Amino acid sequence: MTARRSDATRAAILTAARQRFAADGYERATIRAIAADARIDPSMVMRYYGSKEGLFAAAAEFDLRLPDLTDQPTDQLGEVLVRHFLDRWEGDGTLVALLRTAATNQGAADRMRAVFTDQLGAAVAAVVPDPAQAPRRAGLVASQMLGLALTRYVLRLPPVVDMPPADLVTWLAPTVQRYLRAPT
Repeated sequence: MTARRSDATRAAILTAARQRFAADGYERATIRAIAADARIDPSMVMRYYGSKEGLFAAAAEFDLRLPDLTDQPTDQLGEVLVRHFLDRWEGDGTLVALLRTAATNQGAADRMRAVFTDQLGAAVAAVVPDPAQAPRRAGLVASQMLGLALTRYVLRLPPVVDMPPADLVTWLAPTVQRYLRAPT
């Protein structure tokens, strides 16, 4: 098999896995179903990823693509982050699948924790008044963003689902702003 075909097969498997994990969750998604979605033999999934856990870990690689907060006016950081997270949640089911799975699977919870600790933690550390407080402040920001995602995209709580993104930004941005910049 050529490297190009191998890359295409891996990409097809990851796309199918992300969609299947998002639709079925980790526990119900099967290697056979993912392979069928990718139109390959299940042995190919195992060949490339070794196990369902290995496949999930690869499918759950996620870049939050956070903006450089140091380029933003400090009084608008909350708005920038809330708007950014809403755009990410609305545009990519992978993070929703990871959140859904993290509720029942330790490996997924570890992956979600690492994504938010590493990526959000670094972004927050660059803009908080006291960098020693960055982990606490990043954790509070994460609690708001993950809570929003859980109620809007997983539980589908009607009042939250029905709100336009601009309204969510208006409601949540002041809280996130306080987490980032308020004196303690």
